[in-house]
Amino acid sequence: MCPTGTALRPEIAEPGSDLRSAFDVLDVDHDGKISRDDLRKVYGGGGGASEEVIGEMMTAADSNENGYVEYDEFEGVLELRSNGAMEAAFRVMDRDGDGRVGHEDLKSYLKWAGFHDASDEDIKAMIKLGGGDETHGVTFDGLLKILAV
Repeated sequence: MCPTGTALRPEIAEPGSDLRSAFDVLDVDHDGKISRDDLRKVYGGGGGASEEVIGEMMTAADSNENGYVEYDEFEGVLELRSNGAMEAAFRVMDRDGDGRVGHEDLKSYLKWAGFHDASDEDIKAMIKLGGGDETHGVTFDGLLKILAV
């Protein structure tokens, strides 16, 4: 659900789970785990993440080292933030490298992630939810607030 109250992909989200919809966006093939191939599909196109960055995200999040990120690992990464996976994802989203995810950065990310129905108003509301503004965008901490919704 977007902050404006419109659902972008309601078939993905599970009631009672703030992080499940974010996980499901990254689990492109919907097999219950995030693979390198899933991340390539989400982040690989249009000047997205390099193989090195995708590898960093997987290494940081795959705590049981089975080659996949299961939901509990994903949840731990988002809650702890201490191992760098979210920072790597933030660097991918921050296409201009200014340390903030602005309107165009977030719009590009949402398109990569399959949220093609996100309007400019939805994106503005997400940025506001993350504590940012239209001019400056959101910081890393602000992005975490957005992803937790």
